Amino acid sequence: MNMKATLEEIRDRAKEELSKANAIETIEELRVKYAGKKGELTAILKQMGKLSPEERPVIGQLANDVRGYIENAIDSKKKELAEEKLKKQLEEEKIDVTLPSDVSPIGHKHPLSIVLDEIKEIFVGMGFEIVEGPEVEYDYYNFEALNIPKDHPARDTQDTFYITDNIVLRTQTSPVQVRVMEKKKPPIRIISPGRVFRSDAVDATHSPLFHQIEGLVVDKDITFADLKGTLETFIKRLYGEDSVVRFRPHHFPFTEPSAEVDVQCFSCKGKGCRVCKNEGWIEILGCGMVHPKVLENCGIDPEEYSGFALGLGLERVAMRRYGVDDMRLFFENDTRFLSQF
Repeated sequence: MNMKATLEEIRDRAKEELSKANAIETIEELRVKYAGKKGELTAILKQMGKLSPEERPVIGQLANDVRGYIENAIDSKKKELAEEKLKKQLEEEKIDVTLPSDVSPIGHKHPLSIVLDEIKEIFVGMGFEIVEGPEVEYDYYNFEALNIPKDHPARDTQDTFYITDNIVLRTQTSPVQVRVMEKKKPPIRIISPGRVFRSDAVDATHSPLFHQIEGLVVDKDITFADLKGTLETFIKRLYGEDSVVRFRPHHFPFTEPSAEVDVQCFSCKGKGCRVCKNEGWIEILGCGMVHPKVLENCGIDPEEYSGFALGLGLERVAMRRYGVDDMRLFFENDTRFLSQF
């Protein structure tokens, strides 16, 4: 068979095989077979040296025509198969817009945010302002201005995260009260919610990060009776009008006198049960009259003004509100737990 006939035969075979191909992989195999570096066309062109000078241009032109035909046929077949694949995919994945859509789960407030918002609402309703402050705090504001001397146990590195000798992660939100008293003269009525940090091991009731809500009132003629009335109103709003409150003497460096506040167990009504550890009472918060030295440190005359302060842990309130016995559940973000609220 002469070279011209061979080229025409290659073109015809390629045309027939391409017409039967039904996969991109098969087309690629045919491209390699006919037009690849080791394909049949290449093998023919290697024999061009045997032709006479008169035949070379004719056969060369025919070889180029055959190559162009095969390459165009391959491109057309690829396009045809791609269109068929897309058409089939569109038919199989057809969307019926008349069908109801899937209902996506909607997020909601975290249980700590739910309780915090309720506490804020109660205090705002009593005329308190909400104030925030820095979480990275100077030692002066976190300790010294609050009448906590250098040798006080609360300043031990076992309890406090020190960044430098004079900068700490705040261990309470009380520094916000000091900053407010420095900038604003009485009357003052604020709460300062926020994150605080202490060097505690993580367990069911302790965490190195938790939330506190501190309250402060400073004005003329503020007494312990004002503190009791405020707290009783707050607790009755939080736990119900039938809540029973008691005050126990305590000691805090920044208040004098100081007290811890308990609410009668809402489960057993004081009889003793698992919830209150058979004591009949549940500790809620600490409070007291602002120490005169703290007022002096903030430039407020303790002879003219007095005040009270209180502080409660948000997690503790939320745990009792929802019957949660492990604080870690609030921070692990397990949707199985959070979806219950």
